[in-house]
Amino acid sequence: MRRGRLLGIYTIVYLVFLFAPIALLPIFAFNDAAIIAFPLAGFSTRWFERLWTTPALHQALQNSLFIATVTAVLATLLGTCAARAASMARFPGKRAALGFIMLPIALPEIVIAVALLIVIRQVFDLPLTNWSVIAAHTLICVPFSIAILNGAFAALDPSLEEAAMDLGESRWSAFRLVTLPLVMPGIVSSLLICFIISMDDFVLAQFLTGANPTLPVYIYSLTRFVDSLPLIMALGTILVTLSLTLLVIAEWFRRRGAARAGLKTSGGLL
Repeated sequence: MRRGRLLGIYTIVYLVFLFAPIALLPIFAFNDAAIIAFPLAGFSTRWFERLWTTPALHQALQNSLFIATVTAVLATLLGTCAARAASMARFPGKRAALGFIMLPIALPEIVIAVALLIVIRQVFDLPLTNWSVIAAHTLICVPFSIAILNGAFAALDPSLEEAAMDLGESRWSAFRLVTLPLVMPGIVSSLLICFIISMDDFVLAQFLTGANPTLPVYIYSLTRFVDSLPLIMALGTILVTLSLTLLVIAEWFRRRGAARAGLKTSGGLL
């Protein structure tokens, strides 16, 4: 009983420590004063209204949306191929190949950023554009995509695809008609997670962005101006809400895929 109470207290303290700073975002975002301090001056939505009249912010948002969308598609496509290969029969170098693919998760982002910067600028002498950020984000998002899709492919019964090929379907059509619909919740979850990771990344974008900054880089540039801090709070409130919504949707798709796989393995009908 005492251990249960201690665990409960620890959980509450941990959650407060984790989410209290985030809870301050909407409090100061709706505060009328430009100074981030208590007591509050009054309720106001003027900081949210300023978001609609800042062209530089709109450009940064467009850059981030483009980069995050392309990154999510590329990372999920590559992650699907890798997870599919991992779920098939063993082949030489399989574990080593997957280990190298998952390596970016363990490496510090600043190390990856500096290495890519040297490769892009010094080795290939290419300009820094949105595509350089997309390449970096795809590199770090592929391991997350594989981690999500590995479970989806591992839960599938290979006899379903084999039965489709026995009925005259090619391997590609059997994959498209049988396997792909079953792992689609995992694919959607991967797309959402990779989109969030790319939208929120700062380190890689700071090193590899060109003349047009991404949204996190633009937000960082605003911290130099004290009167822009409430604007950051308003923007942060919107981003946190969006991120939580996408995470909930991604988790729903992941659980839906796991439930469908569970029904299949137990003999249920899909």
